Amino acid sequence: MPAAETFRQAHADWREARMEKLTAETGWLNLLGRWWVTPGTWTIGSAPGSDIRLPEGPELLGRLVLETPDSGSFLSAEGAEIPIDRASGRTSWQAGRFALEIAALNDWRALRVRDRHSAAAEALAPIPHFPLDPALRITASWEALPQALALTQDTVVGLPIRVQATHVARLELQGESLALLATHGTAERPQFVFRDLTSKDDTYAPMRFVFGEEVTDGSVVIDFNRAINPPSAFTPHALCPLPPRENLLFTRIEAGERRLSR
Repeated sequence: MPAAETFRQAHADWREARMEKLTAETGWLNLLGRWWVTPGTWTIGSAPGSDIRLPEGPELLGRLVLETPDSGSFLSAEGAEIPIDRASGRTSWQAGRFALEIAALNDWRALRVRDRHSAAAEALAPIPHFPLDPALRITASWEALPQALALTQDTVVGLPIRVQATHVARLELQGESLALLATHGTAERPQFVFRDLTSKDDTYAPMRFVFGEEVTDGSVVIDFNRAINPPSAFTPHALCPLPPRENLLFTRIEAGERRLSR
C-alpha cells in the first residue's frame, strides 16, 4: 500500500476510535450534570428539594453517603448498597439507566451523572476538520526537564488545578521553533493542551488537545491532524484545563478538528 494511502487509512482508523470513545456510555455526550460534593448525605433524584436534582429520571434515585471525600456508599432507592472507595478504585457505579462517578480535581470532588439511554450521540452532527496534511505529523525531540515543573493551570470554569510537567517536546513547525509542555496524560501517551491562532476564527477558542505517540527516551510523535476538541466543547459539565503559557502558539495550525457547528 502506498505511503499516502497508509497514512489516510491510519487516520481513518484513529477517527473511528475517537468517535467510538466520544459517543460511548462513558463518553461526554450523555453527561447530565456535575455537582460538587463533600462528606455528608446527598439525596439524588428529580424531585424538587433533592440535594442533587437530576433533570429527568425517578424522584429518588438514591442517597450518596460520603464519610470522607473518597470513601462512603451509595444507597439506591431499592435498598441496595454500593461501596465507594477511591483507594480501591471503586468510584463509579450504575443505578438503573444512570451511570454515576465521583471525579477528583485536586482537593475537590464532583459527582457526575450520565444517562446511558441518552440520544445525544445520535444527535451529534459530524465534527468538521481540516484536510489531512502528512507534514503535520511531526517527530519532536522529547526532553526531560532538569526538575519537574509545578504549574497551576486555570480551567474553563475558572477553577485552578495543580499539575506537574516533566518533559518538553521541541519541534520545528512552519519555520518556527516550538516547545510544548506535556501537562497531562501518561508516559506512553503524553497530553498537550495548546491554543494557536486558529482559535480566533476556526477552532475551539479556549484550547485543543493532542496526544503524543510512539514515545521513546528521546523522541515523541505529535500528529496535529489528530488535534481534538476537548470535552468542554461538547458539554458545560467538563472541567478542562486551559493551556499553560508555554503552549500558547503564535502561529496557525490548520490541522485536526475544527470548531463545532451549532
